Amino acid sequence: MTSPTNSSHPPETGDDQAGNAAASGATRGAGAAGSTAPAGASGASDTTGSSVSLAPSFAVPLAVSLLGALCLPLQPSWGGFRWLALALVLFGGFLLLQARLLRLEFNDEALLVWRGEQEIRRFPYATWLAWRLFWPGLPVLLYFREERSLHLLPVLFDPAALKEQLERHLAHLAPNPAP
Repeated sequence: MTSPTNSSHPPETGDDQAGNAAASGATRGAGAAGSTAPAGASGASDTTGSSVSLAPSFAVPLAVSLLGALCLPLQPSWGGFRWLALALVLFGGFLLLQARLLRLEFNDEALLVWRGEQEIRRFPYATWLAWRLFWPGLPVLLYFREERSLHLLPVLFDPAALKEQLERHLAHLAPNPAP
């Protein structure tokens, strides 16, 4: 769902989104501007001029949990599959919780990570050296490197919108396609 918000405030919580969606149907008005934007455009949950908050994607957490559940029938061949299955299901649950709690927001200067209404991390684009989504057909990991650190994150957000925003804000660092 695409909606304008004030860029000085964090993305709306689920309760706010539900109330606004019920009040406005498929489109939502822009604060003072009064314009509307179609719901669901580009996989972003909220936008403000140049600020975009990505919608969550539960594909990776559910796939990890499903993989854990599929390990259970393999118990007779190796007793360790029970523990592997448990670890995968718990990790999938953890990722599911993170997908629900965290929000990524792209603005003109930085990638922001929000938990609820609290900004927990800011990654200024000026410090980025490289980024890549693994694997192109099924993006499950985001790698990006800053001047002082590198990051490898599960894709817990709409992968198409994530790639679109990375290309928009960091086009000069876009990875070359594999031959």
